[in-house]
Amino acid sequence: MTEQPTTLTVAQVASLGTAVLDEVGTLVVGMREPLTVALAAVLGGGHVLFEDVPGLGKTLAARSLATALGLTFRRVQCTPDLLPSDITGSSVFDPATASFAFRPGPVFAGLLLADEINRTAPKTQSALLEAMAERQVTVDGETYQLPDPFHVVATSNPVEYEGTYPLPEAQLDRFMVRIAVGYPDRDGEVDVLSRRLARRQEQGSVRTVVDAATLRQMQAGVEAVTVDPDILRYCVDLAAATRAHDAVEVGASPRGSQSLVLVARSLAVLAGRDFVTPEDVKSAAVPALAHRLSLTPQAWATGTAPQGVVADVLTRVAGPTTARRL
Repeated sequence: MTEQPTTLTVAQVASLGTAVLDEVGTLVVGMREPLTVALAAVLGGGHVLFEDVPGLGKTLAARSLATALGLTFRRVQCTPDLLPSDITGSSVFDPATASFAFRPGPVFAGLLLADEINRTAPKTQSALLEAMAERQVTVDGETYQLPDPFHVVATSNPVEYEGTYPLPEAQLDRFMVRIAVGYPDRDGEVDVLSRRLARRQEQGSVRTVVDAATLRQMQAGVEAVTVDPDILRYCVDLAAATRAHDAVEVGASPRGSQSLVLVARSLAVLAGRDFVTPEDVKSAAVPALAHRLSLTPQAWATGTAPQGVVADVLTRVAGPTTARRL
């Protein structure tokens, strides 16, 4: 029987979360907001997709977050010839016992970084589906449980199309959030250069702030926070509005509204509150919903972006009037 983790208070989770973000911020510059959303997704038990142009520190951010959280870290560099067994593991013949023994793959980690996930073939991409959804893998008819906690952080390059395989909607839906990092401002980019010169080497490092057991306690602390029914209805109304939008062919599913409320709740706890506000939902809306929308051909032709659709929905759907606000 699995032992239930000790539940931390909201104040304790917020303090540890701030310490994790501060530590990662010593190496990763200008990404406080995206990293806060990524940490919120992890606290909500989800997976994270960083999608942006190369050279913005997505891989560094994922590795630094894993180190600060005290999770065992494995990285898979996705390529067209990567096989599913390269991720899940495979059975290898052992001459000493004259039998096959399972050799775990890199997916057996606290945090798996699937770097440039859109460069590997759909068959290999789908190898992560079972792991992301059920925290287990099945190899040769045998099922193996993954560590707890287990999270996938993937990166994707949206500007190249040759030699890439866009993630299908079913796999995108497995990610709790998709985050665009964006270019740093002028001062932020100067800070990146200054820090590189100051450390006098290419690689930097961050210290471990919590361990896997403490992360489970933080997640349990977030799960203990209740959400006002009006906030739940607001999340459902936002997801439903994406389905009825003129530019959308397929809108956000109930998994989308669930991700929206889970990320919003984590953001509230990281801010030190035991209640979720409409502002928390709005902050989580684009990362939690935009990647779940399939636009109509007419919308694509006119340059409409899913992020713009979610922003439009936020202006159309009225927020709850009885829920507490900041």
